[in-house]
Amino acid sequence: MTATPALDLATAQQALDSQPFSRLVGARVTAFGEGGATLEVDVREELHQQHGFVHGGVLSYAADNALTFAGGAALGPHVLTGGFSIQYLRPAVGRTLRARAEVVHAGRRQAVVRCELLMADDDGTETLCAVAQGTVLPIAAP
Repeated sequence: MTATPALDLATAQQALDSQPFSRLVGARVTAFGEGGATLEVDVREELHQQHGFVHGGVLSYAADNALTFAGGAALGPHVLTGGFSIQYLRPAVGRTLRARAEVVHAGRRQAVVRCELLMADDDGTETLCAVAQGTVLPIAAP
């Protein structure tokens, strides 16, 4: 699967920047195209829960957006998340949250996408913290 020519990393980042919540979290798209997308968030204190781990809502947010961007790389720019599930595997501790999503199957009506949520520490070592899977649906252009 290849991305539509009009869709590239810069366009994906512009779309993410148009979401006020994504700007608040400080998210960025670091890879996009070929039926996949990676979203990253630098961890800061405001994103933690009471035990010092990255809040599950932040992981869920990252999965939702990574799934949708990966689906958009396959289906085109006008898509929404149809639904997803997430399984938390271990507490999220580290410097950078990385949500790496890949399309498993894309048809005309939906894409099924999987996402790994990893925490990277200062030396770049990644630890898998959660996995998510969902569907992405094309919508009519606004």
